[in-house]
Amino acid sequence: MSELWGVGVGPGDPELVTLKALRVLREVDVVFVPVMTAGERGRAEAIIEAHLPEVVLHRLVFALNDEVTGPQERRRQHWDAAAATVAEHLRTHGGSGAPGARSTYSAAFATIGDPAVYSTFGYLAQGVRDALPDVVVRTVPGITAMQAAASAAGVVLVEGTEPLTLLPLSRELDVLTDALTRPGAVVAYKGGRRLAQVREALGEHVSRAVLAEHLGTPDERVRPLAEVTEDTVPYLSTIVITPPRGGAGDQL
Repeated sequence: MSELWGVGVGPGDPELVTLKALRVLREVDVVFVPVMTAGERGRAEAIIEAHLPEVVLHRLVFALNDEVTGPQERRRQHWDAAAATVAEHLRTHGGSGAPGARSTYSAAFATIGDPAVYSTFGYLAQGVRDALPDVVVRTVPGITAMQAAASAAGVVLVEGTEPLTLLPLSRELDVLTDALTRPGAVVAYKGGRRLAQVREALGEHVSRAVLAEHLGTPDERVRPLAEVTEDTVPYLSTIVITPPRGGAGDQL
């Protein structure tokens, strides 16, 4: 039997990795990590090395910084190549009946944040499933950027009956303006390259918006968005817009 684990390692701070994530990464037979280039140390890799320097990490290249407009051909090529690499590893070493294969062989893919929230793991897992229909896919949840951003900014995401809207800003901004017409908090990912447009779309809501960059790393910055003068910041920035609130319990 072959197992593929998607392991969330949090937004960047090694202290935010769960005990289960560390156990799984220690126990699996092979660990893969996403990088932008083969010679570059990625954030997931840095997080793991802070705890498990003895674990050998295998890099998988993804087009993480590419724009998401257009046909996405380069992104798909990287997804397919990464899935093929993992599937071949599982096929060769797992319970396939091949000489020297073991009855159970497990691989882990470490992803920043959570493997179920805007993660590359979903694409990888689907590709591996297509190649190996019998593979067992499991996940370990991780702390998300929106949780880390709210903590770093000292704000409460939701109270009482307030809803929470999480959305990506890698394409149109209509989703943001629409979300702001509804109650509750709004968290926006991947809007760093279009910060001027985001500020304009926020309008009066900008006074309740916080921008978080490089969460959990030595370069972390958390600032009120109204005080940010740059027009672009890192792609993986997080914006938290809290709703207007009254006294304690008003949202119940």
